[in-house]
Amino acid sequence: MLAVFVGVTAALIFGSADFAGGMAAKRISAVRVTAIGGLSGLVLLLLALPLFPSVWSTKAVLLGGITGVTGALAVVLLYACLAIGPMSILSPLTAVISAVVPVLAGVIRGERLTTLGYVAIPVALVAVVLVGFVPERGAVRPSLKALAMAVGSGALIGVFLILIDLTPDDSGLVPLVVSRAVNATVMFSAIAVGALWVRRRGTSTAGAARWMPGLALAVVAGVIDATANALLLVGLRLGELTIQSVLTALYPAGTIILAAIVLRERIAPVQVVGLVLALTAAAMLAVA
Repeated sequence: MLAVFVGVTAALIFGSADFAGGMAAKRISAVRVTAIGGLSGLVLLLLALPLFPSVWSTKAVLLGGITGVTGALAVVLLYACLAIGPMSILSPLTAVISAVVPVLAGVIRGERLTTLGYVAIPVALVAVVLVGFVPERGAVRPSLKALAMAVGSGALIGVFLILIDLTPDDSGLVPLVVSRAVNATVMFSAIAVGALWVRRRGTSTAGAARWMPGLALAVVAGVIDATANALLLVGLRLGELTIQSVLTALYPAGTIILAAIVLRERIAPVQVVGLVLALTAAAMLAVA
């Protein structure tokens, strides 16, 4: 039950981070948001590292480094597609893909659940789909580009989950620290290359006046996301990859709730049904 509670909590926090990241990407580029978020998250994890028993090993560092690259690409695609919108469709789509990939990996690795657990997983996936379904006539539909980015982001997030689950049990926060360090390095390098390219073309970047609002949101998104990742790591240590990946996929609930409160995006009745199913699936997994 503790693993389920941690997984659901991580999912809601991930949703909050994605909302902040999507809002930041409306003001500055998704690449900058990811870089700033990676750095702010790294600072938080470095401060927390001494508080948790952590053993540095080649495997922990190597897997952490790989997740840094995959995580960076995943977040860039996610924030970019959320900036295009609508959040209420693209976020759940990403979540479904991110759950399917590690679930398949868990099954291949021989993970076994109870009968109730096997029933709960498809219920949770249906919940994610319903949460993102917008049936109203005239509702904003995502573009093909946004859909492609959402699918790509989901697949990379799934790979991220698999790799984090493979890290040594005694590594503590080491994989996340390395992941964030690589993440920030990759993204700031991309920004530097982009800046040189713009300078050679003799053009200037737009939206300088909107840099500070975007910066603040990006920092917040990074801190929240790092917190969610730490909870995810705890959940993976306590439970199975299959269960944690499905619970993590419920993060659109947090995004959609915030979008409804802050952006006044309407939550359709079918989305409410999806939220109820999500809670039901979580309860089923808790007792499975």
